[in-house]
Amino acid sequence: MTLAAAPTRIDDTALIFEGGGMRASVTSGMVVTLLEAGLSFDWVAGVSAGATNTANYLSRDARRARRSFVEFSADEQFGDLRTFARGQGLFNAEYIYQGSGGPDQALPYDWESFLSNPGDLRVIAFDAESGEDVVWSKSDMPHMDDLMVRVRASSTMPILMPPVHLDGHVYVDGAMGADGGIALSQAQSEGFEKFVVVLTQERGYAKEPQRFPAFYRSWFRRYPALADALLTRWKRYNETRERVFELEREGKAYVFAPERMPVDNGTRDLSRLAAAHRMGLSQSRREMPAIREFVGAR
Repeated sequence: MTLAAAPTRIDDTALIFEGGGMRASVTSGMVVTLLEAGLSFDWVAGVSAGATNTANYLSRDARRARRSFVEFSADEQFGDLRTFARGQGLFNAEYIYQGSGGPDQALPYDWESFLSNPGDLRVIAFDAESGEDVVWSKSDMPHMDDLMVRVRASSTMPILMPPVHLDGHVYVDGAMGADGGIALSQAQSEGFEKFVVVLTQERGYAKEPQRFPAFYRSWFRRYPALADALLTRWKRYNETRERVFELEREGKAYVFAPERMPVDNGTRDLSRLAAAHRMGLSQSRREMPAIREFVGAR
């Protein structure tokens, strides 16, 4: 079921979705609630699982927003150790992001609704060779697969999923980039001074440094920039969160942070994912009046 066109456009506030794999079962509840509330942001950015939330939000499909991080994990082609052994990834990314979205497939995507939505998006991935972020918008996506392959690139967790080769570049998860997975700098670079930031970790969370750095440098010896980015991500991520919370203290950001995160990025248990989604729905609905006030929606 696709929701009707949202009536309230918001052009002065950036909407930012953090990634986090199946932790987006919680934050997909925010996607549903924003659609229910009729809040239509003109600028939406997402990294990794946040890119899926972004794409679902702009297609105005509440049902797909939920299914992407709850029921879909039960699909027999979703991925497991067998697909990992075949080189397709522990999460079968080509199927998840590109194969499943067609009209008669497991997770059909409403491409026409996406195109008709006046909002634009930013999907961010990391160039494993150059060590630089790449930022894509609607102008880079004339066809549905152009969107889906870029969401896949943004979501490609190193080691667990094979990198995406696109236009002569090798891409992995955008969380390896400058902000550690929260697209705040991109929004600021485009002139935004107000932000709604949807996080997938609790307020008290702090990322720890990766253990076994020698392993990662050996595994990614062909991509030393990626090894460096992975080993230093914890610092950039924590710094970005601090910037987000400082903006919140200044009244320039509304931050949705899960009161509790009951799943991790690889959770596949349907009952736990469904409960996490309900938790996200409940919290986001409770917070919606404050969000509406922050963005000036009547």
